[in-house]
Amino acid sequence: MTTVKQDVWQELTWRELIYQSTERELGTMMNKELFSCYCGFDPTSDSLHVGNLVPLLGLARMQRAGHRPIALAGGATGLVGDPSGKSDERNLLSRDILAANVAAIRNQLEHFLDFNAGDCSALLVDNASWLDGFNLLDFLRDIGKHFTINEMMSKDSVKNRMEQGISYTEFSYMLLQGYDFLHLFKTYGCRLQIGGSDQWGNILAGMELIRRIEHQNAYGLTFPLITNSDGQKFGKTASGTKCWLDPNKTSPYKFYQFFIQVDDRDVVRFLRYFTFLSKEETTELETKLQTEPEKRDAQKALARSLTELVHSKTELERAEAASQALFGGDLTSLDERTLLEVFEEAPSFQLTKEWFTQERFLVDALVEAKIESSKNSARQSLQGGGIYLNNVKVTDVKERLSESRLIYGNYLVVRRGKRNYYLIKVES
Repeated sequence: MTTVKQDVWQELTWRELIYQSTERELGTMMNKELFSCYCGFDPTSDSLHVGNLVPLLGLARMQRAGHRPIALAGGATGLVGDPSGKSDERNLLSRDILAANVAAIRNQLEHFLDFNAGDCSALLVDNASWLDGFNLLDFLRDIGKHFTINEMMSKDSVKNRMEQGISYTEFSYMLLQGYDFLHLFKTYGCRLQIGGSDQWGNILAGMELIRRIEHQNAYGLTFPLITNSDGQKFGKTASGTKCWLDPNKTSPYKFYQFFIQVDDRDVVRFLRYFTFLSKEETTELETKLQTEPEKRDAQKALARSLTELVHSKTELERAEAASQALFGGDLTSLDERTLLEVFEEAPSFQLTKEWFTQERFLVDALVEAKIESSKNSARQSLQGGGIYLNNVKVTDVKERLSESRLIYGNYLVVRRGKRNYYLIKVES
C-alpha cells in the first residue's frame, strides 16, 4: 500500500508556490492521507510552453510525495476556450486541430510523470471522452441548475471580461470545468484540483458542484502566476515569442539560452519554482549569486536542470557545447543543426565555392562579406589579432581560404573582436 513519502505542503511552502488554498488544514491532511489530484492543460497549441511548467511540476511534486497525479488534456473544453487571464476571446479551433494538439501534449506530459508507480501511477485523461457526447438539455438540467448567474459573474475570470464583453460560449466554460472535477471525483476519487491562480474561480465552481451533488468535500490549491522582475508575464523570449517545450518550436539550445539569460533578480525565485534542487542547494546558489554574480552559477544550474528535465542529458550537453563555442570553444564539435541555431541571428553572407577551391585571400573575403569596410581595415584587424576563423585567431595578412576550413563543407564562422560573429555560407 502506498503511503505519503514526504510533506509536499512543506516543500511547496519553502518554494513559495502556494498562492491560495481552500482549506486551512489541507497541508496536514495531505501529510496523512493519499490524495488524487488533477490539473488541466488547454490544447490551444501543439505544445506546452514554459509558462505551464509550474502546474506541471506541481503534479510531479505531488507524485514524488506519494500522491496520485491526474493530467487532464482539455479536448472538449478546448473547443470553448477558457476566459481566465484573457482580455479577448480566443480563436476557436477545429476538432481536428484540437485532436492533434491533445496527442502532442499527451506525449509531453508523459515526459514529466511516472505512469508505472503503483498506487500513485499518473493518469492521462481527455475530457472529450465524457463531455463530447453530453446532451445539452441534460447538461443544463443536471449541472446548470447548480450555478447562479450572480455566482458566476462574481468570479474574476468572468468579471474582468465584462467591460470588453464575453460570449456565452466562454461564459459557460466554468460549468464545463466544474463538471470535469465532479467526473474525476466520482470516477477516480480525485479530491484536489491544482492550477494557476487565474483558475481559482473555476476550481471553486467544481468544488461547489461536488458538494451539492455528492455531498462531500473537495479541495483546491493554486500557484502564483509567474512574472519577471520587470512585471512582464514570464515565458516570452527576447524576440517576443513563447519559449516552448517542443524542441521543434524552441530548440534545446535556445531553451537553454532562455534560462541562462535570466535576470539576477529572478534566478533564485525561478530555481525554487522550476527545479527539484533541494533547499540547501538553492541557498548555496543564492550565496554564490551574492558573492560572485559574474560567474552566473545560479543561472547555469537553472538552465542545466530544466534543459535536462525537458529535453535530455544529451541535448543539455549539446546546448552547453554550443554556449561554450560562443566563448572561444571548438565549433567543429557542434552538429550542423546546433551550429546553425547558434549563429541563426548572426549576419550571414554567401561566397561561391571557388573562393575556397582557388584559395583566395582572406582579406578579400572579409571585404566581400562586408565584415570589413576595406582591405586596409581588414589588414589592420588581422595584424591586431582581431580576426578569428572558427574561433581560431588568424594574424597573417596573406592568409588564404581553403576547403579544409569549412565546417560540414559549407560554413565558415568569422569572429571580429570579442563578440561580433558572422556566418559565411558556401553558395549551393
